[in-house]
This record gives sequence, structure tokens and C-alpha cells, in this order.
Amino acid sequence: MPWNPEVYNQFKNIRYQPFFDLAENISSDGLKKAIDIGCGTGEQTHILSQKFKDAHFLGIDSSSEMLEKSSNLENERLRFKQQTIEELYNSDEKWDLIFSNAALQWSDDHQKLFPKLLSLLSENGQFAVQMPVQPENLLNQILFQLASEEPYKTQLNNWNRVSPVLSLDEYAKMMFDAGLKDFNISIKVYPIIADDAEKLFQFISGSALIPYLEILDQDHQEKFITEYKKKISEKFENFPAIYAFKRILLYGRK
Repeated sequence: MPWNPEVYNQFKNIRYQPFFDLAENISSDGLKKAIDIGCGTGEQTHILSQKFKDAHFLGIDSSSEMLEKSSNLENERLRFKQQTIEELYNSDEKWDLIFSNAALQWSDDHQKLFPKLLSLLSENGQFAVQMPVQPENLLNQILFQLASEEPYKTQLNNWNRVSPVLSLDEYAKMMFDAGLKDFNISIKVYPIIADDAEKLFQFISGSALIPYLEILDQDHQEKFITEYKKKISEKFENFPAIYAFKRILLYGRK
């Protein structure tokens, strides 16, 4: 089951607010060369390129389905490339801005990944990253617990996704150790008001649920989804309900 931009963008307004909050930290001072890691459809990279007109932007993403939407956005200052975050390990190219909105939570071993990304900053380079705090978000917790139970544990071949997202203190230390300053680091709640469990399911179905469904066959997918929706309903009890979705926002300058 590949990434589906239509499903993902059903909650565009909810997903965009953290992007705008993160982008507010970025300064145009000395910004000539920028990379957007996990750019998705490229719409947000395009917004950044329009805001910072003296900079050249590269958007990278591992999903060809997402990048299909980006080709019509390219211009002389904006281009896109299918590439994994991990492939940046082999690069020593420097960037005035390393930006990533809701993408790095898909990459493992943040203790290795973040120092490597921070090492790719140019002098006075800026680092701006936003991720959902998956271990603390209720829908992720319900999903992880369900996948740990039988028969789904066996059907998933004992696979479950342990979130790589670390604590705010750990990210702050890595940024400090890399020589960054002018910090703006926070965890912020972006609430989702849901009339029913279906809305909450639709929100997560375009992201965290995908790797689980990729493993299951169609029959098991349907049963897993049914049970997941049931557990969401049981956990939230009464609707309308608020889902206090937490995100971590990291900004610093070298």
C-alpha cells in the first residue's frame, strides 16, 4: 500500500499549521541553498521557495507517488528528487537551511541521523524540523498495542514499529553539541476535534497505519482496520472528542 496523497491531504489544514509555525522561525539572512527532507507532494517546499526568493530549494522524498504531484512546481530555483534521508549519509554537501516537516519520524536511529544532518549545515546554517511525538500520541499508542496482540502479532510476522522519536532534551543536546544557537524548541498540541471515531481513523490512515497494512493481506487488513476503529471508539468513549495531537518543533542556527 503506497502513500496516497489524496488521503494524506484530507487533513491538509491540520497538517499545514505546524509547517507555518516552523517556517516562521526561518531567517532570510544568508539563505541561498536549502533542502526540504521528506517534501511529499512538494507544496510546502514551493511555499518556502516563494517566501525566500533569493534561495534555491531541493525537495527530496522516497515516495514516487508523492513526488508525482511535484513536477509542475519546479522552476529555476526549485527542483525535486526521489531520494531517501539515509542516502544523505553519503553526502558532504552543505546547506544554508535543512528543513523537514513531519518526515523524520519515519527514519530510524535518530541518535545517528540528527548529528549527521546537523553536520551538513553551512556556517550560519539553519535547522528547522517538526515531527509528531508518536510515543505520546494516543492513536499511535492504540495502534502499537493492537499490533502487539494476537492474532495480529502473528499476522504481522511479529513486526511492530517502535517510534524513533526521542525526548525534547535529547534533541536539544544534539543541536547544542553541533554548535547551534538561537534555539526555538517546543512541544505543541495541535488539537483535532472529531465527531466520531471514523474521523480519527481517517487522520491516521494516511500516515502511521500504512506500514502495517503493507504487511497484511486484504482479508487481514479489513479485520485489523475494524478492530482498530473499535478500539479508538472505546478509548475516546464519547463524541465529539478532542485528540490532543502533540508535535515537537526544533529550530536552531549554527
